[in-house]
Amino acid sequence: MEVPHKSLTDEDSVSAEKSCHWLNLGSAPQGNCRRCMGEDLPVVMPEITQDFLKYRTMYRAHLPGAGIFQCSITGLSFEVKSPVTITYRYATWTRHLSKADQEIWVPAGPLFHINVQPGVVQAVRLPHFICLAEDVNTSLCSIAHFKSGKMTLERPTRVITFSAVLENPSFSLLGVLWRRIRSTLSSFPMHSLVLIFQQLSAANTTLHLYLIPDDNSVKQAVEKQEMNWHSKLIPKPPPFNPLFFGCIYRVTSTNPVVITPEAQLPFYYKSPKEQQLFVEIYIRNMAEEIELCMTDTRNDTVIWRASVRSGDISLPDRVSKTLSAAAFMRKHKTELCSRMRQLSTILLYLRNANVINSDEEEEVQGQDTSQRKNRILLELAEKKGLKAQEQLYRILQIKDPYLIADLQSS
Repeated sequence: MEVPHKSLTDEDSVSAEKSCHWLNLGSAPQGNCRRCMGEDLPVVMPEITQDFLKYRTMYRAHLPGAGIFQCSITGLSFEVKSPVTITYRYATWTRHLSKADQEIWVPAGPLFHINVQPGVVQAVRLPHFICLAEDVNTSLCSIAHFKSGKMTLERPTRVITFSAVLENPSFSLLGVLWRRIRSTLSSFPMHSLVLIFQQLSAANTTLHLYLIPDDNSVKQAVEKQEMNWHSKLIPKPPPFNPLFFGCIYRVTSTNPVVITPEAQLPFYYKSPKEQQLFVEIYIRNMAEEIELCMTDTRNDTVIWRASVRSGDISLPDRVSKTLSAAAFMRKHKTELCSRMRQLSTILLYLRNANVINSDEEEEVQGQDTSQRKNRILLELAEKKGLKAQEQLYRILQIKDPYLIADLQSS
């Protein structure tokens, strides 16, 4: 949820990008609950690099001075007393949390590996997806530290909406855990996301529907997998109310569809390294509008409802009428130069797909305004041919579907 902010001129962009890569844009990725109100913090757009030897994505945030700043990608926040550069990445709970500990504790947010010079960070805010709008016992929350393969637990200074705050932290592998009070966490309300993708290479209309905790590391893993499957994100709202781990939710439709392998999805945490569960929804004849619904199998309460409209879908019988990726890029080049965002993430995806190399990435990043960076990237893709432009178009469909939809409608 963005708050109104002053638009930047090219000169403003140059100054901001050269100094600290941050803008006061409002809330970061967390914050999909209708009842939980988060803070609007200055947001940092980190540099994104890839450790190709270990296949890890690294984030580097340059904080300009004293204050509280939030990562625009991960939701991780830092309170610092002076300018500092912080490097961090996602880690995997299942690799570090022992089987015995998993019987007692459950992940309630991403696990992070954080590196920063000592003494500068006054507090860290680690994202969690527990809904505090409900009557939740926050004394069951702990922050896990992993050092030399051993886990130690620390009580957070306080637990607030969307994050657990730890003052005067020492850094290692850090993440939020919630203590189980039964064999499942069914008593704790969770923020969640429903993700729908259309598989563009499939016959007729085939959708993949995921139900996941509001954990951006899991969301990124799903997006990456679906991009490899040549899919398009169809943005839809989250569930009406918090969900509960250990519960089963049923997916139905008011229209004739085929749902496989079955119309039920269990809701629980799976590591981003694992294949996330989804249901496949096959629509032989796409109507103007198809309603999808999700209910709690315990009491048949509707917890989510959304309409998939013909305008959301790339239909086979309309393929010949739609622009190719190359034609789309050519037609909307001016708009893409001025409106294309998340450039670091886009460049990372293109490098992973072997569309560009490190020298070309440096050439793009070396430009002095965001518009020039976008223009160089578009020209690079154009010179490389149709496949490169198709890859860039697919990445934009995943990372900025609203921009693509707006340009297509124009």
